[in-house]
Amino acid sequence: MSQDATFEDGGESPLRLMAEDAKDLEVISALVQDAVFPASEMSWRKSERRFALLLNRFRWEDRDRAEARGRPVERVQTMLVIDDALAVRSAGVVRGDADTILSLLSLSFAPAEDGAGTLELTLAGDGAIALSVECINVTLQDVTRPYLAPSRKSPSHP
Repeated sequence: MSQDATFEDGGESPLRLMAEDAKDLEVISALVQDAVFPASEMSWRKSERRFALLLNRFRWEDRDRAEARGRPVERVQTMLVIDDALAVRSAGVVRGDADTILSLLSLSFAPAEDGAGTLELTLAGDGAIALSVECINVTLQDVTRPYLAPSRKSPSHP
């Protein structure tokens, strides 16, 4: 009998996940909720059909363990890569500005025909990035060791 993976299965290992459908994307969306990044850490390579972000991701998968052990919560730098992207649009975002810090709230997918559609990154403060994609092809990969979250608290929403 097979069983779904749990956060605990990851332990202290860096995450490397792929999303190929809307259900997979929900998992990645949950893991990048409240990630922050400078607007300068976005990269759109039209000829490669690749959009990438370097995020400072809150380690949701470690939060309960950290709190149970009385240690501070952590963040980790993570690459969020969206391949098979055909076009990128944004609203409420000043691209390339290193002083503008954005907060990612969620990823969602609005399907069109033949697996194509729009992948939307919803940002705090009414910002959004919409990618026209040929299909869902998203990778999330931790690229640094975890570090102490500067706030020393879990993100919360009113």
